Amino acid sequence: MTIRKILTFGFALVLPMTLAAQNEITVFDDQTGENEEITLPEGMQSSELDSLLREWNTKNYLTFDENCQSNGENPEFSKEEYIGRLSRLPNVIDMPYNEVVRKFIDQYSGRLRRSVSLMLGASNFYFPLFEEALETYQLPLELKYLPVIESALNPGATSRVGAAGLWQFMLTTGKQYGLEVTSLIDERRDPVKASYAAARYLKDLYNTFGDWTLAIASYNCGPQNVLKAIKRANGVKDYWTIYPYLPQETRGYVPAFIAANYIMTYYCEHNICPVNTKLPAATDTIMVSRDIRFEQIHDICGISLEELRALNPQYRTTMVPGASRALPIRMSPEAIGAFIEAGDSIYSHRADELFSKKETEVAVASTPAPAPRASSRSRASRRVTVRAGDTLGAIARRNHTTVNAIKRLNGLRGNTIRSGQHLRVR
Repeated sequence: MTIRKILTFGFALVLPMTLAAQNEITVFDDQTGENEEITLPEGMQSSELDSLLREWNTKNYLTFDENCQSNGENPEFSKEEYIGRLSRLPNVIDMPYNEVVRKFIDQYSGRLRRSVSLMLGASNFYFPLFEEALETYQLPLELKYLPVIESALNPGATSRVGAAGLWQFMLTTGKQYGLEVTSLIDERRDPVKASYAAARYLKDLYNTFGDWTLAIASYNCGPQNVLKAIKRANGVKDYWTIYPYLPQETRGYVPAFIAANYIMTYYCEHNICPVNTKLPAATDTIMVSRDIRFEQIHDICGISLEELRALNPQYRTTMVPGASRALPIRMSPEAIGAFIEAGDSIYSHRADELFSKKETEVAVASTPAPAPRASSRSRASRRVTVRAGDTLGAIARRNHTTVNAIKRLNGLRGNTIRSGQHLRVR
């Protein structure tokens, strides 16, 4: 795919992209003469990447390589070099080069290069699981890079719209593909179960569209939005043709996927050092058919609560509701041995204390709930008048907001505004 095809729908990417609050990139739309903002996938946003540093596996098994010989500089490469590298990727899915893809590669090789180092290390934990699930359904193995842009390989990731886990399943879709979600269990956070559910979902999406880039786009925004975009593009089933009709985040989703494939393969060429990975200790599972709490296991088996939570992210609290049905608990072989040796005494240990209160604790695998919206008293609506020569980008910068927010507040579909027009900015 050349940049010429992108130019047919009006994006002349002749100006450098700029970061908008590090969660958006801006491209120039030569049809309207305005900048168009594309929202970065959440796995490329600062909050998700920072949370990977706090993840248990990261803290215990990943270390930055002090002996790395990289000078830390990100070299410049020609368009032809990028095209050549992308063409050599051992992929089934088409990985074209164009300026949109280039800008996403620049994000990974520039601002996000330290996060790439971490994800290269974390990939040793998760890619074997992803590949096994994808291979089971005979899907292209390069789809293992989707969680890179979805969650930054953080199993505890939760999006602002409620998607959860490495594969960022929404509640409805997760349940549709067999993932149990209750007040106590959220299997969207189980790396193994979620990987197999994601493989099934991706297979169904491909069967719907017959095209992997469309299937990937629909994984992000849902098949209905992709079908609407195809309809608006006069029935053409091509991602780059329906690109301008997709939601803003999805416009960057396939380019981000291509960039993730690129950077996770050619990181050395950009002087990015992967962190050292220490192979995690062997673990196994034991099935429980009675209710039990992590605190009881911690006391009797000598395994930390943090490790129990990290190895069993599907449990939203410290309660494992085994009485409802047999449930697995993953631990080290030593902890499992201690569990078996304890027999029934582990279930009675501190039972009166731990089971007497209601389940009021915050879910251990969830991120804090968003702060409540400000009331109308504390955050009054504010309007501005468009000046001659104003653009939405300029108004957004003056008022410390984004073009997306202004468009949402004012019901704007495009970027066209006129002098004297009144716009809400909050």
